[in-house]
Amino acid sequence: MAETEIAGAAMAKTAETAMPETEMAKAAMPETKKAETAMPEAAMLEVHGLHVYYGNIHALKGISIRVREGEIVSLIGANGAGKTTLLTAIMNQVPSAQGGVNFMGRPTGGMTPPTIVQNGMTMVPEGRRVFPRCSVYDNLLLGAYARKDKKNVKRDIEEIFESYPQLAERKKQIAGTLSGGEQQMLAIGRALMSKPRLMLLDEPSMGLSPMIVGQVFATIKRINGGGTTVLLVEQNANQALRISDRGYVLETGSVVLEDSSENLLQNEQVKEAYLGS
Repeated sequence: MAETEIAGAAMAKTAETAMPETEMAKAAMPETKKAETAMPEAAMLEVHGLHVYYGNIHALKGISIRVREGEIVSLIGANGAGKTTLLTAIMNQVPSAQGGVNFMGRPTGGMTPPTIVQNGMTMVPEGRRVFPRCSVYDNLLLGAYARKDKKNVKRDIEEIFESYPQLAERKKQIAGTLSGGEQQMLAIGRALMSKPRLMLLDEPSMGLSPMIVGQVFATIKRINGGGTTVLLVEQNANQALRISDRGYVLETGSVVLEDSSENLLQNEQVKEAYLGS
């Protein structure tokens, strides 16, 4: 399988549509500026002034975020806010017109997605995007395609099976026949096979039953506890903020609010717009 095809499946490209600016953006912007100023200089991931266009659509309007090592950081917002575009831009799956991304102190501009993966950042795309005609085992094997320590791959697959027994039971099963929850676990396991320091997750709970959603969020928390930093895009804002350290609120391609997750859960504007209260 071609390297570009693998990278494309591992990191899906989603074009999001910009919407008119809301009153919440105007009211919350001063808080964003203040919170960003208070952030420390050092960060594992730093996005600064990122602009992305889809034709005439200005999808990202100068977005700046930071993720410190060891954190779970959530990105919340409505459809079309720019969340998926931000992740794909970070992975260099869509070109940016202005601004840049630094990962582990190094600019990623000019890097291919496989090179970014080799440097320790990976992505679990929206919709899972497993290789449907390959077995569970082969999907995990493909997750390690960019690794140089090939001798350790088999051992790491066995560790994935220990962590996800349901995948071990189905290791010879064709991935396209798995349930939605099993495919999501496989997509996460495949991403872990690249041995990432930072994992980007795009809507991991989408389309799953409430019981499976709980398992997915518990898995994310466990992955973070094992030392992997997480940047999480999630429409289930309540669940996302409850497992994360900090959060950013995106509207129409801009960051309108940034705070600790605890404070965002108590923010009246966030409650009204995203938490259903």
